[in-house]
Amino acid sequence: MSLTRDPFEKGIPQVSFKDVSFSWPGGKGNVITRCNFAIEETGLWMIVGKNGSGKSTFLKLINGIIKPNNGKVNSRANVGMVFQNPDHQILMPNCRSELLININQKISKKAISFKIENILDKVGLTGFETRPVHTLSGGQKQRLTIACALISDKNFILLDEPTALLDRTSQLKVVKTIKKLTIDKENPTKTLCILLLHSIFLLYHFSASIVESSSRFYDAPVSLTYYSALCSQLYTTLLKLWYT
Repeated sequence: MSLTRDPFEKGIPQVSFKDVSFSWPGGKGNVITRCNFAIEETGLWMIVGKNGSGKSTFLKLINGIIKPNNGKVNSRANVGMVFQNPDHQILMPNCRSELLININQKISKKAISFKIENILDKVGLTGFETRPVHTLSGGQKQRLTIACALISDKNFILLDEPTALLDRTSQLKVVKTIKKLTIDKENPTKTLCILLLHSIFLLYHFSASIVESSSRFYDAPVSLTYYSALCSQLYTTLLKLWYT
């Protein structure tokens, strides 16, 4: 087994799995079996699958929290995590103070203020610097956690079911915020890997998907250019896997 990590700030983030298998101690069989997978370009990605099929385990392998039993994980990225419940991640009483504790650079107060304003603007929270966290909606809190990952200069953000606790309107706002960040001309190297469980309707917003079934990952590339033509066939495939 092997885990190679090469963090960097300004290059294009990349991650790949080669024949990766993983099983939890005392578990029955592998959660992930001989997975071969690679992301070598920027964009917004999606993982779809049932409960217990290994999606969160997959993210933990990418992030280096756990190591594969067999195979090799190559991660060339500064990885950040956004979790399902933002209340488990936010520590400070207002937006500015929450962002401050995530800045990992020694910069002037003026530069800090500019950076905070810029990041909040990118996630649709312009003017929220002094806003108390307890007054934010669920979707706004989730966008704040995304801002925290961005302000700490992460170039590969893993989002573990970030829309699961939100209504459909808020889900779309969060996903559109993430999609906008991946095509930001001022920062074209940002890649985000997002995990969704019950949100197949959001697929249109993603550069590609990784469909999982029977504890095995396999690529299911989705080009948005051909989305209309593939929509019917793709949904049939996803729904078939969903109800298997």
